[in-house]
Amino acid sequence: MNDIAIAGLLIASLFLILGSGVWIGLTLSGVAWIGMQLFSARPAGDAMAVTIWGSASGWTLTALPLFLWMGEVLFRTRLSQDMFKGLAPWMQALPGRLLHTNVAGCAVFAAVSGSSAATCATIGKMTLPELKRRGYPDDMVIGTLAGAGTLGLLIPPSIIMIVYGVSADVSIAKLFIAGVVPGILLAALFSGYIAVWAMLNPQRVPPPDPPMAFTQKLRQSLSLIPVAVLILAVLGSIYAGIATATEAAGVGVVGALVISAAQGSLNWQTFRDSLLGATRLYCMMALILAGAAFLTLAMGYIGLPRHLAEWIGSLGLSKFQLVVMLALFYIVLGCFLDGISMVVLTMGVIMPTVLAAGIDPLWFGIFIVLVVEMAQITPPVGFNLFVLQGMTGKDLLYIARVTLPMFALMVTAVLIIYFAPDIVTWLPRQMAP
Repeated sequence: MNDIAIAGLLIASLFLILGSGVWIGLTLSGVAWIGMQLFSARPAGDAMAVTIWGSASGWTLTALPLFLWMGEVLFRTRLSQDMFKGLAPWMQALPGRLLHTNVAGCAVFAAVSGSSAATCATIGKMTLPELKRRGYPDDMVIGTLAGAGTLGLLIPPSIIMIVYGVSADVSIAKLFIAGVVPGILLAALFSGYIAVWAMLNPQRVPPPDPPMAFTQKLRQSLSLIPVAVLILAVLGSIYAGIATATEAAGVGVVGALVISAAQGSLNWQTFRDSLLGATRLYCMMALILAGAAFLTLAMGYIGLPRHLAEWIGSLGLSKFQLVVMLALFYIVLGCFLDGISMVVLTMGVIMPTVLAAGIDPLWFGIFIVLVVEMAQITPPVGFNLFVLQGMTGKDLLYIARVTLPMFALMVTAVLIIYFAPDIVTWLPRQMAP
């Protein structure tokens, strides 16, 4: 049987099993088992046991549940209210005024969360009612929040970066550092869009709050100190070479518990809820990663990744054409799968092609995060769209429509990092070895 027929059979099996409601992790394992059983001489049962154990017992992966737990703890604190209180006074002078709190709030929370949906939900709890009460237009409030919520994936620590680092064997610490400048760039693009929109539509921007003295603004900003200290502890320890990503995650959990205790929101109930929430999320992700590891092994034995890489190589695509093709591929895939599934499902097949084309796997990791961010705001499986639909009661297609400008800005960010790759790679090169 030729490669196209084998690939067609496996893809058909994948969608058939997924369509029947089977969990993604089990589906990946099932498709891998079918592939090995039918098209490989290696016993599938033995390979599955060894691969799943190996993928689940790696020390690097320990960072994932720890960062998830840190985000869950902070989700249950007064952090979001304190952030709004600290950021709002400084936004009044900007064109668009408090709309910028969506972007700034998401950027700050992203630096301690790692999850796009958690960032969107946490900042949305804070800004949606407040901005609605002050008369800001729904389309801009919802659109900017949906777009800025995706910063949870790009600004470290990022769950998707950990998943990519494990799947593609790239340093997670370097990925974290590589995401800092692109994250700031994307946040600046979002804020720039808000400013331009406000200057073109001054009648839609509510009047500013009464002026506040500089000392009052500084006093309000004191509420940002706990989260600033936590960001410094987590990212500073990685950047200085003091801690690995896993050790920094441990620092983050301890810091989040301390902040929660200092705010008076740490009790047995919040501790238990945060631990159970992180456990549920991690179990889902670990099952997907284990299934993907087995599928990657099966693909290797069948030879599909090598043949695909050879086929793409034979097309004579330039590096730019390959990047455009991969971006379109992931955007379409994002209409049907969540970000983690997209990464783990495709890495085994895509990475040989990427490496053969001479693309830096560190740069490619940030590229992947950006296109996965786009998938977070594309229907029908855009997680941020679901979060905002639940919070606002608006129609999913309406939310997708008002988020389109943010999608266009993400495409712009991809083009910028392609033509100026040092935006991604310069900071990791300065890291302590």
